[in-house]
Amino acid sequence: MRLSFPWIAAVVLCFLGAAHAADAPPPLSYAGKTVLVTGSTDGLGRELALALAADGAHVIVHGRNAERGQAVVAQIRKSGKGSARFYAADFASLQAVRDFADVIAKDHPRLDLLVNNAGVAFKGSQPRRTSADGHEMQFAVNYLAGWVLVNTLRPNLAAATPSRIVNVASGSANAIDFDDVMLEKPGAAARGYGQSKLAQVTMTVALAPAFAADGITMIALHPATMMDTTMVRGLGVQPRATIAEGRDHVMGLILAPALQPGAFYRDGKPTSPRDPQPSDAPARKRLVALSAELTGVAAKP
Repeated sequence: MRLSFPWIAAVVLCFLGAAHAADAPPPLSYAGKTVLVTGSTDGLGRELALALAADGAHVIVHGRNAERGQAVVAQIRKSGKGSARFYAADFASLQAVRDFADVIAKDHPRLDLLVNNAGVAFKGSQPRRTSADGHEMQFAVNYLAGWVLVNTLRPNLAAATPSRIVNVASGSANAIDFDDVMLEKPGAAARGYGQSKLAQVTMTVALAPAFAADGITMIALHPATMMDTTMVRGLGVQPRATIAEGRDHVMGLILAPALQPGAFYRDGKPTSPRDPQPSDAPARKRLVALSAELTGVAAKP
């Protein structure tokens, strides 16, 4: 797939509104900049990696499967636009995430964009699964890995300001039960995906002000509902949106001239998540403390 600059401009204009396009500031460009897209060997992440490379970025491609990762790198090189390098890491292990973050921090002193896209989802009827650290798997991969990355790579993002963090969350939302975060109570497993995604949104609200002071804009977003991805098909759910729709929405925000720090975006606009927990200051404080305890990575003021 070859993506062109007219395509990118068209996506951003959809977000700005055609009536105001003439007066609006131009979209951002990532030409010559360094971006990290987690979970970028398949689905939405892969399409974002290709789109950012088409804009001239150097893309850090991440995934578990080296063969698929190198295939994405090869496709970007063949396109003649941008550049890429693949790094393997299994986010089901916090040590693997920490090691990955340390390598990225060393290899790329300046990081212009971090897209936390990697994720897993299980049917509510499936048995509860745990990570290498004994944590509920969706909470570990979808949320805790992103916590480690944003806090470890904060100095690299600050070195490239103005920079951005885009947390690919979801409209699915289940409040975090701090008495059963790991979903060990009977029937609790069905809340796993929604809890992990609301944790992403809550983290975004909690950390965004301090990151904004460093020149880093952090947002969360719902890309599209039930995209036709490997993950959705694995759930046995009928897709309701294409990957291209999700890509266009996320790219529109990535390239938007301005974003509201800490906001949760849906359909290109800030909105409230379905559950109000991210707006609850005590809940945010508890999540920040819990995340630091579970990962060994603290959030600096």
